[in-house]
Amino acid sequence: MKISYDTEADALYIRIGEGEFARNEEVLPGVILDIGKGNELLGVEILEASRRYALKDLAHVDIAMPLNLAEMASG
Repeated sequence: MKISYDTEADALYIRIGEGEFARNEEVLPGVILDIGKGNELLGVEILEASRRYALKDLAHVDIAMPLNLAEMASG
């Protein structure tokens, strides 16, 4: 998973998985899902992110994952 913020576009992108892109689906105004060929979710784009969230919140990410899952993924 990768989270990025484009300051010029004011867009927050959360890449969830890899795959061949098939289509976009706007689920809320300015919230767009990237869907893969197998109907899997590849990512989420949030437009006008700084109008929706404070900039200090865009610069800070907390990750909550059970340690045993993190160890399994790296091993």
